[in-house]
Amino acid sequence: MKRNLISSLLFATLVLFSTSCGEFGDINIDPNNTVSVAPETLLTNALRTVSSVESAAIGSLYSQHMAETQYSDASRYLDVNFDFNGWYTGALADLNEIIRLNESEDTAADALVSGSNANQIAVARILKAFFFHHMTDRWGALPYSTALQGRENFKPSYDSQEAIYDAIFAELDQAVAQMDAGNGVDGDFIFGGDMDKWARFANTVRMVAALRISNVNSAKAQSEFTAAVNGGLIEEDVMYPYLAETNNQNPWFGRFITRTDYAISDVLADRLRDLNDPRLDAFADPAPATGDVQGMPYGIEDAGSVPNSDVSFPHISNVRGQDAPIGIYTMAQVYFSLAEAAVLGWTNDNAEEMYNMGILASMEQWGVYEETAYNDYIANDAPYDSADPLPGIGEQKWIALYTQGYEAWKEWRRTGYPALAPAPDPLNVSGEIPRRQAYPTSERDLNEDNYNAAVAAQGADELSTRVWWDVN
Repeated sequence: MKRNLISSLLFATLVLFSTSCGEFGDINIDPNNTVSVAPETLLTNALRTVSSVESAAIGSLYSQHMAETQYSDASRYLDVNFDFNGWYTGALADLNEIIRLNESEDTAADALVSGSNANQIAVARILKAFFFHHMTDRWGALPYSTALQGRENFKPSYDSQEAIYDAIFAELDQAVAQMDAGNGVDGDFIFGGDMDKWARFANTVRMVAALRISNVNSAKAQSEFTAAVNGGLIEEDVMYPYLAETNNQNPWFGRFITRTDYAISDVLADRLRDLNDPRLDAFADPAPATGDVQGMPYGIEDAGSVPNSDVSFPHISNVRGQDAPIGIYTMAQVYFSLAEAAVLGWTNDNAEEMYNMGILASMEQWGVYEETAYNDYIANDAPYDSADPLPGIGEQKWIALYTQGYEAWKEWRRTGYPALAPAPDPLNVSGEIPRRQAYPTSERDLNEDNYNAAVAAQGADELSTRVWWDVN
């Protein structure tokens, strides 16, 4: 019996050795690194980062749409350095991988499970341009042409903002041109894989970027703007679709679960009240003490001394509802951009008509459009000023960009409209509204030579340092 048991064990050992000694099973597979992934999962993950572009509280504080009710350090510009590393290791890395999977001969066939190769690459390129456009407008010069190389380059050099803008325009143009008639893309919860909508989205990004450089390269700006319009812009509001569940909820809902740190600012509330603007009641709830919308004093040191009952929080359903959408690009933004372009002589559009359409689109977006009230508003409260139209266009765009704080801040920096005063109790060195955000300290510590070159080219690394297009 003992001899048979030994023989059986020896046989089992030989079988195990013979079947595993060549490959050692899964011993050489790192369980922490994926071997393959469907591109659609990468796209979904990258698209979720769009929320960070539109819903960031700091943008709504810089643009003075919101004010802090307790701890007012952010609206008094205390923070100087802001981290961009998460963009490179997150959404941008995902998009780069989508491109690689669809371009490589070894993986392109398998990648077809998520849509045609050309369309997946096009969408990834468009989103990369969208994210880099947001990033460069916050930090200026950035790692671009030598970025996203992983272990091959841990210390990428910085490209100038002008070079990044040129690359963005090229990316958007080429991405739309390479779209094919194959199936759309999976994993797309913004447009449902509709490539026509992706093309229009790309052209809208291009239009906004073109207008942003209008003060530093008007010829390039007009050329890119015209190409974008001719290619076809969005035809309806593009909104980020939050869900009534914790993992995908509106960030403003999350901020108010246990705290009440933000209220509509007195700057925005007072201006809307002066204009008899019907959007005021859609933007914020009534203050309990008065029954009317009351703005929180912006950027004051003793914000906690103002009772919550005296101020108005963002609207409970329109702004901070768990599934309340937030604009990515809206028709109001498009119309106001077209109005400005008409004033500049770039198009044959009627500037006043585009201006009025922008107001109409914004009122419709916020559910307050009523024909008689609208006609009275554009005739008496906020009429188009043909003698000096740009201040009115700029102010109305600022209003329409409520909840899209970073975009409102960028447009204010470009146009100077409306005339915003700095926080009365600022904590930054200049005492002025920030013009950019400083690089993360990790760049100074880990990418010193390239960081120093970028800072030298831009002049400094401060909140007051202006980016290339900011010459207003």
